[in-house]
Amino acid sequence: MRVLGLILAGARGKNLGPLTRMRASAALPVCGKYRAIDFTLSNMVNSGISKVGILTQFSPRSLMDHLGSGKEWNLDRKTGGLFILQPFATETSMFWYKGTADSIFQNMTLLRRGEENYVLIGS
Repeated sequence: MRVLGLILAGARGKNLGPLTRMRASAALPVCGKYRAIDFTLSNMVNSGISKVGILTQFSPRSLMDHLGSGKEWNLDRKTGGLFILQPFATETSMFWYKGTADSIFQNMTLLRRGEENYVLIGS
């Protein structure tokens, strides 16, 4: 069974106030060593998912620095592995994702051309 993992990691986390003023909620430190995204990403990898896309939006720098090439999760590969999906401008959309469904819709080309039978969406 081939599965594509998508992690929604672009939220600002307005309910977290000053903690998310300068970073996405997925990049928040947990126990000093981990980030909030680590738990979802580790669960996907431990479930046998070897192709994971991270949908970012708000202030992704610290999140991208933390994820790096995906080596910590054994996702540093030439095919599959870890990849970042940032919003971009096209003829039909203008930059920012308007919400969860729109972030998936703007990346529909990736889903259609992929060889995976299933898509697992986490946050």
